[in-house]
Amino acid sequence: MDQIILKSQSQALVPLSTKPVIPDYLKKTYHWAYIDPTTVSWLDRGIIVWAILWGNSRRLMKSAFEEIKPGGRVLQAAYVYGDFSPNLARHVGENGQLDVIDIVPLQVENCRRRLKGLPQAKVRLADAAAPGGGPYDGICCYFLLHEMPHEKKVEVIRGLLDNVAPGGKAVFVDYHKPVRFHPLGGIMNLIWRKLEPFTMDLLETEISTLAGGDDAFTWSKQTFFGGLYQKVVATRR
Repeated sequence: MDQIILKSQSQALVPLSTKPVIPDYLKKTYHWAYIDPTTVSWLDRGIIVWAILWGNSRRLMKSAFEEIKPGGRVLQAAYVYGDFSPNLARHVGENGQLDVIDIVPLQVENCRRRLKGLPQAKVRLADAAAPGGGPYDGICCYFLLHEMPHEKKVEVIRGLLDNVAPGGKAVFVDYHKPVRFHPLGGIMNLIWRKLEPFTMDLLETEISTLAGGDDAFTWSKQTFFGGLYQKVVATRR
């Protein structure tokens, strides 16, 4: 697993968002995945997530949680299908607080159902580019950036970093350009181009470079499964 250290910057905290509008790119490209109630009910299953991530869902989840300290204030930048959100709430623990945001009302409702019985977790409607509610000890952005056009990626990364507390972390887990001759490279390239076209931009871009760049954060990067996935961590000094 590869490690690199880089740096970035932060900006002023942003107040809580109100009534965000679902962006056109999301309605056009991902209506089938996040807005259609029938499809959502089918996709929101652990076995589906496991299959989509080629059996790596548990490994990637565990790696993300390793960066989040129990007992702190934590933000999840969008609802994640499967058992990610309930497990993150349990990881944060009864003495912590988990805020989950999403820009799609259906996803907010869906997440609330999944988090029943976990009083440390709350869900609200918000845009990840202006999440508000900070500062947070930990922020988790899990397989979200590849679903956004370049400009939105920049807005979201900077918006999340704005809400990281001193000594806190923002954790980005997402797709990454696989090594040459990766056995799944061909099929993933086809999937990305047909179903998730904004992934191609992410594969050619270091997440840290989208943050703007100053001395407020240190960055680390780790790759998994032949480079197909990455974990990038920004730690505020």
